[in-house]
Amino acid sequence: MSGGVDSSVAAFLLKQEGYKVIGVTMAIWDGKKLPPTSGGKHACYGPDEEEEIREAREIAGLLNIPFEVFDCSGEYKTAVLDYFRNEYYAGRTPNPCIQCNQHIKFGLLPAMAEKQGFAYDFFATGHYARVERETATGRFLLKKGVDQKKDQTYFIYRLTQQQLAKALLPIGNYTKTKIKEIAKEAGLPVYDKEESQDFYSGNYKDLLEQEAAEGNIVHTSGKVLGKHNGIWNYTIGQRKGMGIAWSEPLYVIRIEKETNTVVVGNREETFNTSFLVNDLNWIGIEGLKDPIDVSIKIRSAQKEKDALIEPLGEGMIKATFFHPNDSITPGQSAVFYKGDIVLGGGIIKNVIA
Repeated sequence: MSGGVDSSVAAFLLKQEGYKVIGVTMAIWDGKKLPPTSGGKHACYGPDEEEEIREAREIAGLLNIPFEVFDCSGEYKTAVLDYFRNEYYAGRTPNPCIQCNQHIKFGLLPAMAEKQGFAYDFFATGHYARVERETATGRFLLKKGVDQKKDQTYFIYRLTQQQLAKALLPIGNYTKTKIKEIAKEAGLPVYDKEESQDFYSGNYKDLLEQEAAEGNIVHTSGKVLGKHNGIWNYTIGQRKGMGIAWSEPLYVIRIEKETNTVVVGNREETFNTSFLVNDLNWIGIEGLKDPIDVSIKIRSAQKEKDALIEPLGEGMIKATFFHPNDSITPGQSAVFYKGDIVLGGGIIKNVIA
């Protein structure tokens, strides 16, 4: 329970269905001192965590269910924050929310609850997604939430069959509007609470803790246009904040860690078709043996697009969009869909020129 409307209604619905519900939340904020200019966004990781926990405890009280807080801050630092920094240092763009869901929210948190004597049959969250068991294969399927605009399967595609077997996602069959209505009717004061907008409430640079490492900003023609203070300040497709002048808008085309170079070009150069994906996790199928047509989402806010995926061996696949897609970004996740079913996904390794 995060103290927000989604997890609060999830707990309410489960109790209405007759489940014995115990509310749990994870404490992940380490008390890091923020620069005066940081903050402002409502987020999962930030100094307002104490208030979030207080609100979650109040909701548990209104629902008359037990409530426990587990300190996951140490493991969160290793699994999420260190990963976040290392990916940016390597010139890739991480997705900390996916990492957190896999290792902390659906991994460490229920394990800590169990270790403390909270025996449970299922672990429930307020994600907009659905879990169903396929009769023919016995596999647990991850399916899009009914509210397509709020669907969160992209963020939990790395869950294993073992995790999905114990997962309950009570709000996946509802729209966000309906969830707010249920909260209001149930007398839950968070029915109109602001949603978390990101994983961190401040500026990402607060977390990088890296000294400047000057390098060149180079046009795809080879012309050096200026200097940068660290490749971790850039991501593929970025347009603003580069501090260089050119006759047309410039975008980050690629980041070269080996030469400490940021390569920029025009909008058309951000579009590509083929890329490699590794670190795969399969849900809807056991694995990929033959090429198949799918739809792929490469960013959480982007609608998935039609593509072909084909196995290359050694835990790698090649993905090819039928039409060029912009800003295919190493380090981000590519999630594969067949209709509303998540087949699986992995981490974008690199674009194939």
